[in-house]
Formats: sequence, C-alpha cells, structure tokens
Amino acid sequence: MIRQVAIMYAVAALLLLVGAGCLLLLLRPGGAARAYVLRMTGIMALAAGVRLAAGAGSMQRWSVAG
Repeated sequence: MIRQVAIMYAVAALLLLVGAGCLLLLLRPGGAARAYVLRMTGIMALAAGVRLAAGAGSMQRWSVAG
C-alpha cells in the first residue's frame, strides 16, 4: 500500500469516528441549535469519511493495476 493511500484511509477513519461521535452526542438532551450543529456536523463528517475511503480504495486499485 502506498503511503498516500494509507494516509487517506487514516483520515477517513478519523472522519468516520468524529461523525459517529457527533451523532451519538445527540442521545443527550440539548437545545435545538446544539442538535442542528451535531446532526449536520455528524452527517457531513460521515459522508466525507465514506467518500474519502472510496477514493482511497480506487487509488489503491489504480496503483496496483498500473
């Protein structure tokens, strides 16, 4: 595995953890603004993590095939 792909996977894992953590914080009661911020941040971090992991997988397959 090339170093760039490993870094992309590490950042993707970090984003997924942060996103899941934000969404889990919604279980505690809070105001509407807090819920909105946690929900939006969590969903966006999860989406970025999934997209980055998919890009890393494509980059890995492309570098092995070439």
